[in-house]
Parts: sequence; C-alpha cells; structure tokens
Amino acid sequence: MTKTVIGTYEDMQAASAVVNELVNAGFDRNHISIIADNADDRHSSYVRDNDSGADDVGKGAGIGAALGGVGGLLVGLGALAIPGVGPFVAAGPIAAALAGAGIGAVTGGVIGALVDLGIPEEEAHLYSESVRRGHVLVAAQVPDNQVAQAARIMERTGLVDLERHADEWRRSGQMPSTQQTTQTTQTTNRAANIDTQSHRRDNLNEDETIEIVEEDIHVGKRTVEGGGVRVRTYVREVPVEEQVRLREEHVEVERRKVDRPATASDIDTFREGTIEVSETREEAVVGKEARVVEEVRIHKDVEERVETIRDTARRTEVDVEQMGGQRSGQASNYDMYDTNFRSHWQTNYGSSGQQYDRYQPAYRYGYTLANDERYRGRNWNEIESDVRRDWESRNQGPWENFKDSIRYSWDSVSGKR
Repeated sequence: MTKTVIGTYEDMQAASAVVNELVNAGFDRNHISIIADNADDRHSSYVRDNDSGADDVGKGAGIGAALGGVGGLLVGLGALAIPGVGPFVAAGPIAAALAGAGIGAVTGGVIGALVDLGIPEEEAHLYSESVRRGHVLVAAQVPDNQVAQAARIMERTGLVDLERHADEWRRSGQMPSTQQTTQTTQTTNRAANIDTQSHRRDNLNEDETIEIVEEDIHVGKRTVEGGGVRVRTYVREVPVEEQVRLREEHVEVERRKVDRPATASDIDTFREGTIEVSETREEAVVGKEARVVEEVRIHKDVEERVETIRDTARRTEVDVEQMGGQRSGQASNYDMYDTNFRSHWQTNYGSSGQQYDRYQPAYRYGYTLANDERYRGRNWNEIESDVRRDWESRNQGPWENFKDSIRYSWDSVSGKR
C-alpha cells in the first residue's frame, strides 16, 4: 500500500527544495506532485515555455515540460497551466489528472484532483484554500515503510501551519462556506500522511488489520547531582609578636697607676700566668608547637519526598463507517444521538452565535468516552481529570468551553440521563 504525504509551503523556492530532497532521497519523481496558483504570473519564471496551445491541454500537452529556474530540480515531473480550471502551475500526478479530465472538467478543480489522490474531501478543501491564498502544495505518494522518512524531509522551513491559518480564516469570516465542515478535522499540515487505500475500500480484496496502539507510562527515578558543598583546606600565616628580655655580658679591662709598697700577696702574684674571662649573652629562641584548636565535620542529611508525575498517554481510536449508505459500529450509534445533541446545543449555545460544528467534536468525544472500556461503569468525577488532559492534548479548544457538552454526551450515552 501507499500513502500520500502532503504539505503546503510559503513559496516555490521552499517547495522546490523539498522536491529536490525527496528525489535525492530516492523517492520516485513520477509520484511527486506540485501545484500553485499562478493568477499574477508569480511562478511564470519556473515554467518552461511550451509551443502547444490551449486546445491541446485536454489531450495531455504540456506533460513532461520542466519547472526551470531552480537547477532542474523538477525536471521530468511535468509542468502545466490549465485554462478553464484556473491559472495554476502543476506537475506530477496532479497535473496528469487535471489534463486528463479536460479543460474545466475536473469537479472542484484542485479539490477534485486532491481527492483523486486519496485525500479526504474535508482536508482537500483546506489544502485548496491554502493554494488559492498563494501557498505551494507538494504531495508525494510513498510506500508505507517510507512514510516517516518522507514526512521528515517535508517538515522543513517554509512549511505552512495550516491549522493556525485555517483558524485565522474562520475568525475573519474569509473561509468559504463549502469548507465549514473542516472544523471537525484536526489537520495541522505537518506533512500529513494520508492512507490512499483507506479511502478506496471498493478496491480492497484482502483482509486488513488496524493496530490499536496505546501508550503505557512507566515512572522511574535516577540520581542526579545538584548543589552540594565543597570544603577546601589551606595554610594561612598569621603574624605573632612577643617580647623577651635578653641579658648580655661585656668584659672591660681597666688599668690604673698606683704607688705603694708590695705586700706578701702581691709578691705571690709576681709570676707568669694567664687570666681568661669569657663574656656571655642571651639569644631569643623560637619554638613552634602544632595544636588542634577546631574541628570541621562534614556529613549528609538524607530526606525523601513524593513527587506526582503527570503526563499523557496516547491511544489509537477507531471509528468504523460503512461506505454506501448504511453505517455500522460506533458511527451508526452516534447518529442515534445526533438529534439529541443538536437540541442540547440549540438550548445552551444557539443564541451565542456559535455554529453546531464548533461543538460537535465535544459531543462526539463524550460519546467515545462512554463507549471506552476504560471508563465503562465509572462516574464522571472519577474520570474528569484524565479526560480533560486527553482533550487538551488534542488541542480542540479550552476545556471550560466544551466540558458541559462532553459531560452531557457522556451522561446521555452511558444511560445516566
């Protein structure tokens, strides 16, 4: 099976860069389409002149012409401007579909060509409006196992945030009335991938299994370093001053003249001899003794705390719709409540100026909750916090604005009303 990965870009330069990367990555250029509004000839420099006249367009003339001016990035994809359908520049399967249908014969113009590629009509309206407002559309039909790679290539600078633009168009009242049904879609133009086979069930000749994927949250813990204390030791010299009294001896020899008779003791000293007298002095001696005068103790205090982790877990939801009139499964049951939901909307919000389509996703969400095995048999107070996080993760509007509609749908379907 193949899927269509699609996005719109701010200008032809960004779109051409995407096509170039896709081709260089090995994607078949014959399965890549590009289309842009050329009402003011803004893209004329990209289109190689073609000798074929307008009368040949319905016969496929122009297919195989190259988008030039960008280093031949789109050579071989084909370029085509179709009178009657509109002044568009187109290449690839989209161009072939438009040319093959004849001038003006494609129902809905660009919308019809996109639907032929397997894109839901609601989303085709948004992409067509984006092209009408000057953006350049790129669509690539790729194998299932290469969808992620193609989406990464297309999610680049210049990709238009289609959901944000669509909200602005609706608020300003510029969205055509035929596109109001797209309010229930969550198209973000993040290189959305469309399963082309899921929109052509009449060609399905084998069993197909849709995997229901649900995320579980596992909360663990790990040790990380943060904060702490660093203790550094160093030696600092502190000046110390003490006073000490020191004694010194000095020997002095004094000679003086005398004249007296010698005594017997004097006669005894009348001989040779040596007398030595030494001098002494005191010096300051410094002795140091190391003493422990203080202790610094380092220890850890350990405390435990409980932290509540809040996150969201995704789960694949499936709505089954029977093509060709009769519906089965959840979609059929929802239709049984539609009149009731519209009555509730009219009573509570009809005078606010808001359309029912704005609140329909809330009623459908409440219906889905009531049929979800996880919430069956539980009361609203038990599940409100969980479903609120799920609702807000879907970016479908402020919870406070829609919770009454969701609660009413939940009560109605679960038999509590």
